[in-house]
Amino acid sequence: MSQTTHAIGLQGPWRRVIYVGLYETIAIIVSSGLFMALGQQAGHSSAMAIAASTIAIVWNVTFNTLFEKWEASQPVKGRSIARRAVHAVGFEGGLALVLIPLMAWWFGVSLWEATVMEAGLLVFFLVYTYAFNWTFDRMFGLPASAQGLPVKA
Repeated sequence: MSQTTHAIGLQGPWRRVIYVGLYETIAIIVSSGLFMALGQQAGHSSAMAIAASTIAIVWNVTFNTLFEKWEASQPVKGRSIARRAVHAVGFEGGLALVLIPLMAWWFGVSLWEATVMEAGLLVFFLVYTYAFNWTFDRMFGLPASAQGLPVKA
């Protein structure tokens, strides 16, 4: 299936809403399980996962809007492995800067312990972010920014 066949399909705000909704629903389920695997109680883990997801939603919309504006200005269109890797690292790195202090406070651990916890989650989420974006683009087509089409806010 050609990715460009979806040029008129899922674009703009609806693309972002569906993207964020799917991504964060899966992330909450997985994060809760990972926090419990690290020895945290189920309710405490789920609350942290929901808080992290809320922060991630705001960051996701902000980061992807900026990324797609940058992407639209690039002479080479499409999403190469390198561009997808930059996207995943940029998103997860920015999110970690906020989540590490929050996790330290919420779980009552040191910043170092929260960093180690985040590092474990980061490994999973880097792979998850890359795989989710690839799958999402295959299902819904590339965004206008990656196709050289006009980008609508």
